[in-house]
Amino acid sequence: MDDHVRLRPVAEEDLPFVEALRTDPDLCGPFLWEGWRDPHRFRRRWQDDGWLGDDSALLIVARGADALGMVSYRRVELTGPVWCWSIGALLAPEARGQGLGSRAQRLLVDYLFHHTLAHRIQAETDVDNIAEQRALERIGFTREGVVRACSFLGGRYHDKVVYSILRTEVPPS
Repeated sequence: MDDHVRLRPVAEEDLPFVEALRTDPDLCGPFLWEGWRDPHRFRRRWQDDGWLGDDSALLIVARGADALGMVSYRRVELTGPVWCWSIGALLAPEARGQGLGSRAQRLLVDYLFHHTLAHRIQAETDVDNIAEQRALERIGFTREGVVRACSFLGGRYHDKVVYSILRTEVPPS
């Protein structure tokens, strides 16, 4: 893994990269292609809060000045006053398969446990996305189960696997 991988806020010059990565079916791949949607929604969100909201955020995965992809998190309400973060990652095709996604998600887990009160972080991924499942397991996430037919991509419903990691399961850095 490359220890020089870091997370940083989205800058205005990153917006074309973010828009392309999330709207081009060849770049986002089969597990995130949602069909043609408004590509300017990313710019509007950035103008609103820099993609750093209280309930959801997007960060750039970078190595030096190069943007490699992005990670995101959103607040998920559980029972009563309990909530958790749900995280996700998307790397540019040329950055995939090198362990950079695992490194970026581990940096995000550390960030969220150091700067928020969350006790649980979860991730959901398509049952066919074996690379993401391995990445999550590599950084200490536990597979919890399958949620059936909970997403619709490519003209059909897909099952997702839910993973989680608890604050008490992460060794102090």
